[in-house]
Amino acid sequence: MDVNSVAAGEVEITYEASGPDMGQPVLLLHGWPDDPRTFDGVVPQLNAAGWRTIVPYWRGCGPTKFLNPEGPKTGETASLAADILAFMDALGFSRLPVVGHDWGGRVAYLLAAARPQRVASIAALSVPWAPGRIGVPPLPQVRAFWYQWFMNTEPGAAFVRENPLAFAREQWVAWSPPAPWFSDETFGKTAPSFQNPDWAAVTLNFYRSRWGADAPDPRFADLTREAEEARSIAVPTLVIHGSADTCVLPASFAGQEQHFTGTYRRVELEGVGHFPTREAPDKVAEALLTHLGEVGQH
Repeated sequence: MDVNSVAAGEVEITYEASGPDMGQPVLLLHGWPDDPRTFDGVVPQLNAAGWRTIVPYWRGCGPTKFLNPEGPKTGETASLAADILAFMDALGFSRLPVVGHDWGGRVAYLLAAARPQRVASIAALSVPWAPGRIGVPPLPQVRAFWYQWFMNTEPGAAFVRENPLAFAREQWVAWSPPAPWFSDETFGKTAPSFQNPDWAAVTLNFYRSRWGADAPDPRFADLTREAEEARSIAVPTLVIHGSADTCVLPASFAGQEQHFTGTYRRVELEGVGHFPTREAPDKVAEALLTHLGEVGQH
């Protein structure tokens, strides 16, 4: 595995690359609260099938850093998507297949909706998509989103700033069936990523801008608007989610195929929670390889 960094817009993104040097590249985007370690059980299987995997750390996560330490620490989805577009430009990629979990899945959808020419296909794990601006979900999902409402209060935001590791670990505990899928050692391998000095600021802005406690960053208004105006997604899409996800409830995915005009496939993994790449990496890799092969990218 090669670990490199590259300037991309307002951040210097650290990323991991592995697999055949001349293999077809595929971009893997991790979720929150997580880091590239989430793909450790999937990457070797993609590499063995000939794929060159590229796995960046998000802004505010791990060694990725803002080029201007004093600048705004925006975390809204469009800012993350802008980072990825700049990252692709910096590496010389005009178009790539994109796989994203959680935050990464939301970015994959945004790119497919607003910049479809940049994505050959998308695979989104553990998050659904519907056109338009996000609205208040059904009440069972409202209850599951407790952590988002918590962060939209001042005491909650202060807690996240002061206790990033404890807050992150609580999501791992709460969102999936009880271990054995992770241990203190497993969490410990990813925990340093949450000690980035900007992790809490980016995290809080992602969720506070989503529900109105923080004003949107005008620099990303056009990209957000274009994504929200999209009525459908034509890019070939695979959706993977767990039947035991207690963060984004399985009911959230019902009927979403109506919003996709291209190839669409949904895979529900029995007994799996919010972290399919960690809980069922073999099944995820199998589904991804089928998807990537079907859309003729290899």
